[in-house]
Amino acid sequence: MILIVAVIFGLVAGLLRAWLTGHTFQPPNLKYIWLVFLAYIPQFFAFYLPVTRSVFPDSWIPVTLIVTQLILLVFVWSNRTQPGFWLLGLGLLLNFLVMMLNGGMMPLSPENANKLIPAGMTVDLQIGQRVGSGKDILLSIAQTRLWFLADTFTLPQWLGYPLAFSTGDIVLSIGAFWLFWSFGKPRKSTLEDFIC
Repeated sequence: MILIVAVIFGLVAGLLRAWLTGHTFQPPNLKYIWLVFLAYIPQFFAFYLPVTRSVFPDSWIPVTLIVTQLILLVFVWSNRTQPGFWLLGLGLLLNFLVMMLNGGMMPLSPENANKLIPAGMTVDLQIGQRVGSGKDILLSIAQTRLWFLADTFTLPQWLGYPLAFSTGDIVLSIGAFWLFWSFGKPRKSTLEDFIC
């Protein structure tokens, strides 16, 4: 969710930057953009589409997450010279590392899991089990390898939107904002611009 917010804010900031400086809003030519869609499709069926996520076996979740993270890392590496991509890569790598070391899923502490449960609702959470239909596995801080890279942050309750996120998610979001912000920067002149 914070990545989506970063993309929206980056897009708006990039458009404003282009408008205020009188330049064209122009995304760069990214290599292998189809890898992003390839990585998103299994996650869509596993986590977002209600019909399929209810029948998606829990045993497939770690494999799905690790494989899709690897695909995204290949995409980021292929575009590493583009603005913000080194931060996107670092964020992905931090998330990948903590998931790999904790059974292929993102660790979530019982304390943070309780913050995500709506007031008045009781949920029986078991250590070592998947949390709902998401990407998290419930682990105590003591059981979590590299716990500081897990979903250790939550949004303030007054926002009314329960969400846990990791350091990797924050770094990813900064990279995404930077990438979309860069779309509004002045484009370098080429020889073709002078000829045409």
